Amino acid sequence: MNRTTLSLLACATALAGVTAYATVDPPRASGASPARAAAELPVQRTGLLCPAPSFSDIADTSYTSFTPVTKGTDGGGKATLQAATEETPDDSGSGKSGKSKSGPDSEPPLKPKDPGTPATGDTSGADAPAFIGTADGKYAPGWTVQETTEIAAGTGSGLQGVTCTPADTDFWFPGASTAAGRTDYVHLTNPDDSAAVVDIKLYGKDGAIKSEVADGITVKPHASEPVLLSTLTDERQTDLTVHVTVRSGRVGAAVQAQDDSGGGDWLAASADPAGSLVLPGIPKDATDVRLVAFTPGDDDADLKVRLAAQNGTVTPAGNETLHVKSGMTTFADLGAVTRGQAGSLILTPSDDSVPVVAALRVVRGTGAKKETAYIPATAPVGRRATSADNSGKGTTLALTAPTATATVKVTASAGSEGGSPATKTFTIKAGTTQNVDAPVPSGLRGTYALTVEPVSGGPVYGSRTLSATEEGVPGFTVQTLPSDRGLVAVPQADQDLSILQK
Repeated sequence: MNRTTLSLLACATALAGVTAYATVDPPRASGASPARAAAELPVQRTGLLCPAPSFSDIADTSYTSFTPVTKGTDGGGKATLQAATEETPDDSGSGKSGKSKSGPDSEPPLKPKDPGTPATGDTSGADAPAFIGTADGKYAPGWTVQETTEIAAGTGSGLQGVTCTPADTDFWFPGASTAAGRTDYVHLTNPDDSAAVVDIKLYGKDGAIKSEVADGITVKPHASEPVLLSTLTDERQTDLTVHVTVRSGRVGAAVQAQDDSGGGDWLAASADPAGSLVLPGIPKDATDVRLVAFTPGDDDADLKVRLAAQNGTVTPAGNETLHVKSGMTTFADLGAVTRGQAGSLILTPSDDSVPVVAALRVVRGTGAKKETAYIPATAPVGRRATSADNSGKGTTLALTAPTATATVKVTASAGSEGGSPATKTFTIKAGTTQNVDAPVPSGLRGTYALTVEPVSGGPVYGSRTLSATEEGVPGFTVQTLPSDRGLVAVPQADQDLSILQK
């Protein structure tokens, strides 16, 4: 399913969808009017799903909610987060979740503020639940919730971050693992009033991995189910592609990928399978970068691998191309590919275009002082993208224009506890990636949001990196910046009673 092309009807009935309604004008005396271009209107309802943040007793999690100011909205509406009731393995009957938690009575971590101002809240420990969010009216267009967790020690230590996402029915996660030392969960959250039935398929280096327990997983209404990947198969593989499909209902899905000694992060779903992909915002000090790719079709894919760096596009030595066999997960070790510059990976067909999905596993630091994050292939910014939970010193905004020079406006919101908005405009040259000097609210107190809006030129892709070094360990997390879905194209319509006579 293509998540960017849901019908208006599906969006209107889905909690995690976004909606807007066409206007109907009275008939004109002179007859039907000529066709008019679709108008961009603010969405009227948005749904978001935030997975349970951690199983660690020493985890500290912060939440940030933000809605950008959008012209054309009315003065009403509200936004709320509600805890998802997670069922125990005995209650669910599936026996497939490695761990589970109960949080039906948990208070929401924050109360969203009016558009233009972030709201923040915190939780701690291993009992924080998943959350189901809904927003309507002025709160809906571009509503963004960020979940950021800091774990001081143990499996997955460091900084983990995820942008809460809408529900859907199809997800690809290249870059997961069942190797020794890895603890990877796929979190499934059901926002609806009826149960969802989910299948999980695993693909390794030799193709599909058989599993007796990965099909027909039931996620109860308004509940969340964390599924430990290593319980689905006895095979231990370093690089896996996880495919989550929903037989009935909808879910939110995200993979929490954790390492005993190398930290960890959330792995968001890759963009839909496509012939060309962009993976933006590799940190300039990355010590190791691993590309994981998969093609779900019947044909093999041959890809050109290029790095859009600060001064132009280059080809990584020894990794000029990547051959991806049909139905098999393929990887390429790119090492310290950025060599001290901001960079984004661009994958394009060498010959025939074959749809693929891909993600990067990125490491900063070495030895005992290293941390891991993930960058999936992502969609372009489009009309607007929004990133919450930024700080004055720990935020890096990376923008890339893979095909044509682009002009981009970046706006920093007011701070969550004070400060005035600020705006800057940047030009990103074709084939480059820039870590831009993003604006910071004047008089900043608390955290702030960044809104990215392309003004002219070619498509723009982006990501935001949060960094927080503790005891010499470079904790970091990366979130890509696809469209915030704040606006929707709605065709104009006229009444034409003459069609009843035809």
